[in-house]
Amino acid sequence: MFAVTESTFSTLDLASLILRVGFGLSMVVHGYNKVFGQGGLAGTAGWFGSIGMKYPAWQARAAAGTEIFGGLALAVGFLTPLSSAAMVGLMIVAGYVAHWKSGYLITKGGWEYNGAIIVAALATGTLGGGQASIDHALGIFDSSGFTGFWIALAVGVLGGIGQLVIFYRPKKS
Repeated sequence: MFAVTESTFSTLDLASLILRVGFGLSMVVHGYNKVFGQGGLAGTAGWFGSIGMKYPAWQARAAAGTEIFGGLALAVGFLTPLSSAAMVGLMIVAGYVAHWKSGYLITKGGWEYNGAIIVAALATGTLGGGQASIDHALGIFDSSGFTGFWIALAVGVLGGIGQLVIFYRPKKS
């Protein structure tokens, strides 16, 4: 499936592979924890409801599914800029809803981790899947570059803002 030789496999392909697999599988574990971790999906939904998300059971499934399936897609390099956009949107919502008020540092409950994931997602969207990816094998999103960056950024930001506008209803203090 992947016709990769040392003469065609560049250091950018290697960087993309390392980033995609490490980042993608990390997101899979994050989503898996939403479903099977302490409290399971019901606990995740309860927490989502407590922080102001409308339809929390649906939102919990959507967030877990995005992390699991989007993470797997990133790991194998499938629709890489769009998979990256999914992570950008997800982290915009998480960063704003759950962490923004605490400031930047994760040690104080801030959005530092969310920001790091957004940066990693933009990098994967920009690098594209590389030669060792399904994108390359299918001839789609090959060597994404600026196009991949703009897809990851625009679709991710619009998706995240859309989620907030439609589903976020913070409790009035």
